[in-house]
Amino acid sequence: MDSDNLLGQFLRARRGQVRPEDLDMPAGDRRRVPGLRREEVAMLAGLSTDYYVRLEQGRERNPSVQVLEALASALTLDDDAIVHLHQLARPLPARERRSTRSPRLGPGLLRMLNNWPNTPAVILDRCMKVRAHNPLGEALFAGHTYSGDLMRLVFLDPDARDFYPDWDRVAVNTVAGLREAVGTDHNDPQLIEVVGELSLKSAAFRRLWARHDIRRKRRETKRFHHPVVGELALEYESLTVNSAPGQQLVVYQAEPGSPSEHALALLGSLTASETRETAQAAEEAQAAEAADRPAHDG
Repeated sequence: MDSDNLLGQFLRARRGQVRPEDLDMPAGDRRRVPGLRREEVAMLAGLSTDYYVRLEQGRERNPSVQVLEALASALTLDDDAIVHLHQLARPLPARERRSTRSPRLGPGLLRMLNNWPNTPAVILDRCMKVRAHNPLGEALFAGHTYSGDLMRLVFLDPDARDFYPDWDRVAVNTVAGLREAVGTDHNDPQLIEVVGELSLKSAAFRRLWARHDIRRKRRETKRFHHPVVGELALEYESLTVNSAPGQQLVVYQAEPGSPSEHALALLGSLTASETRETAQAAEEAQAAEAADRPAHDG
């Protein structure tokens, strides 16, 4: 990925998403590309066209806070995108950036997950790979080619559009969440690998990545079509993990008394039964192995 001019890339991408008619500007019939022209953004932001062109081209790299706020207004950016714009214009020095290495998850955090038997919970890294889960969290995403990697699940798994009934919305939010999670650190080897593979294999991902949408994970309801228990509508909450920087704890819950709560309870009982059977089989195997060992005289 080209990380030398992230600010310019962001401005070009967001300029292309603003419809002139939404700003009471004539759309015209002679526009070669969608969105606003450079001179129109400059006019709306109160800048000279030459200065704005230098920003897009990366020849001007020190815009003031006032210029950034004017650009945010001209491009109709939301709060998450405004924060990202400022980060791109003033990236942290290399020594202050977050480590790209996934920190080790403490045993207390893992115990906490397992103490929620009725609540699916997963811990994701910055590129949305599952670092840990409780049994119900594992069961929620089980049965797919990429169950342990939510980016690849959304864009590469053959079952993705069945599993996510609102796939289009999920895809947009997933890519926007990835951009927010990595911020300005586009030299992360894991990110380079993920974006490279998905750009090669998924046209939908290429299109959404080029939009430069930014969105933090928030409380939201997501629909699933689970292969075992059917339809689920679960509200999820995403929490940062202070003991493991860069990781997100995502917890799913069903509305009390809803069909989704009953389906989730069924999934939980099936999961608990499978866990007991697996543990019993392991104990029986250990006992058989012990019985087959030759006896030694003391």
